[in-house]
Amino acid sequence: MPNKRYLRRAVAALALLLAATTAAGPARAQSLPTVVLVHGAFADTTSWDGVAAVLRERGYRVVTPENPLRGPAYDAAAVQRTLDTISGPVVLAGHSYGGFVISNVHDPKVESLVYIAAFAPVEGEVAQAELDPIRFPGSQLLPPALQVKLVDDVPGVAGKNLDAYVAPASFHDVFAQDVGPETAADMIVHQRSIAVKANLEPSGPPAWSGTPSWYLVSADDRVIPPSSQRFMAQRMAARTGEIEASHASLVSRPDAVAAVIDAAVPR
Repeated sequence: MPNKRYLRRAVAALALLLAATTAAGPARAQSLPTVVLVHGAFADTTSWDGVAAVLRERGYRVVTPENPLRGPAYDAAAVQRTLDTISGPVVLAGHSYGGFVISNVHDPKVESLVYIAAFAPVEGEVAQAELDPIRFPGSQLLPPALQVKLVDDVPGVAGKNLDAYVAPASFHDVFAQDVGPETAADMIVHQRSIAVKANLEPSGPPAWSGTPSWYLVSADDRVIPPSSQRFMAQRMAARTGEIEASHASLVSRPDAVAAVIDAAVPR
């Protein structure tokens, strides 16, 4: 009889434990912020696929809005429209030019900002200033690797705009030298050009001045020199890490990038 009582108690205890675990799973998922990932120039939302997959495995809801790549104010407004559809807290991350965009998004739902090899401007600054070859030598994003073309563009003058893109023959070596040829070829297919004027439009007041921020430097970056990235990260007093990676660290090192985003979640 004692053995039966012990067995019943053990079964009851196990049932309570399982119930608590089941209840805790949804509760944790519900308490996590939504992660919004903003892509940069010469890329589209697929550049975040690897990072998004890791974060979703960890229980996060992940949203990857289209970045129009027309200019900081226009693009920040597009991201804001996505944020308007989200209830609850948000962690907002930007890669490359996407960092310029998230710096111009001001939404009280955003609890932290994450910059991945990204521009992090002060008010009045243009992105091109952080590619200054005198202060920050080393960028290979120059002609003939950098090309321009006339494109159809609704918000442009007379429905046209002058856009910049990376020449396919240079893309792998300049933008993503640490990924395989097949991955680089897929990235070229998904490449999106950016309005030239986007890099010349001054930033508004930076969101990072009042929001906890993280920065992951790509030490082997051939687009935004690592010295420029370190300068911006220090200037914004971001919690800063560094990895051996190309400009496309979100593609080549998704686990490391996801770890930084996870670290930016308020605990």
